Amino acid sequence: MRESVLLWVAIAAAAFIHISIAVSQTLLGLGIVLTLLIRHKLEFPRIWIPLAAFFLWTALADVLSPDPWGGRAQIRKFFVFLFIPLLYGVFSRQFEKLVYLIGAWTAAATASGAWSLVQFVTKYEEAKHTGENFYVTYTGHRITGFESHWMTFSALQLSVLSLLLAQWFFSSRRMPRWMYASMFVLAAAILLGWTRSVWLATIPAVLYLIWFWRPKMMLAVPVAALAAFVIAPAGTRDRMTSLVSPHGDTDSNRHRIVTFETGVLMVKAHPWFGIGPEQIRRQFDSYVPADVSRPLPVGYYGHLHNIYLQYAAERGIPGLLCILWLIAMTVVDCARSIRKIGDTPSQQLFILHGTIAVIIGILVGGIFEYNLGDSEVLMMFVSVIAVAYAAVRAVECAPQESRSTAGLVGRG
Repeated sequence: MRESVLLWVAIAAAAFIHISIAVSQTLLGLGIVLTLLIRHKLEFPRIWIPLAAFFLWTALADVLSPDPWGGRAQIRKFFVFLFIPLLYGVFSRQFEKLVYLIGAWTAAATASGAWSLVQFVTKYEEAKHTGENFYVTYTGHRITGFESHWMTFSALQLSVLSLLLAQWFFSSRRMPRWMYASMFVLAAAILLGWTRSVWLATIPAVLYLIWFWRPKMMLAVPVAALAAFVIAPAGTRDRMTSLVSPHGDTDSNRHRIVTFETGVLMVKAHPWFGIGPEQIRRQFDSYVPADVSRPLPVGYYGHLHNIYLQYAAERGIPGLLCILWLIAMTVVDCARSIRKIGDTPSQQLFILHGTIAVIIGILVGGIFEYNLGDSEVLMMFVSVIAVAYAAVRAVECAPQESRSTAGLVGRG
């Protein structure tokens, strides 16, 4: 009974990432308390080493910054990493129940995606009624689903879409049809979200899954991409071409160049501990290159729109290397387990491939946006890593269980 309650609290905490960050974190705290009351250990997988190093370096960077108290938000954010021991512990003990988590993520993300499509139609009709330029007005006020920002929303939609595709391609168990149908909602929400960093991240994430599923199907990808371009609304096509032909400051290309160049100067000036957590916005003007004309291009300068520069500028190059060490270790461990399993469809195989696809999406999207700076995206990211290590553990335990069974048969 207690294990069942803990299971559903953990699933609810992870599902509410897509609906309400406050509810999700409250349930996360409840899940940790229940884990301790049941007298389970808060067990981390072997990524605890780079994770501890990342925590330590972040704390040092904060202490050595001009305003340690101002960086406390990044210290508080360590709390969301408790999703790792919660989900890893629950699904290491009950891996077969992971299907319920995938169902919960799908339901929550699909509901958010469906609401975003309603938002899109509403915004289009409002612009049409007022005679405003839809491209200009919508670019600054895009669909968000249940989230507070379109970039957060689109990144979460891609994470669930990647897991659903992996489940379809690599699992031995078929899910209810509505879950597969929901992929069309998620894809439409990503397309109409106009978040170019997520569009670019979607391509390698999906290509990875297709390559390991049916390599010959790679030939269909350009056709699907062309079809998406053709059937997309005119404004969406304009947004796609803005990657190479921006509409002035509306598409924010110029301001991202400024943030990149400024971030490089921050890292050069403070390579070891950075300028400190939460200091980018406060010190940005001090590091803007002298040859950049004022006023600066229209855009948001509170962070650097790049996870690699952001971590290095805030916490130093060692801080960046710690988080990359954690990610690389996860990918390597997933890949090793995939090799052990082979091509036989299984629940472990789809989680492992799905996790690598999610990581690819985050790493590629992170070139163009500080996606892990959003608590919801970070929470989803560490949750996926947690269940991936539950799958790794299931793969590692499987041979031992087989040997034990064989021994019992032999003795009989």
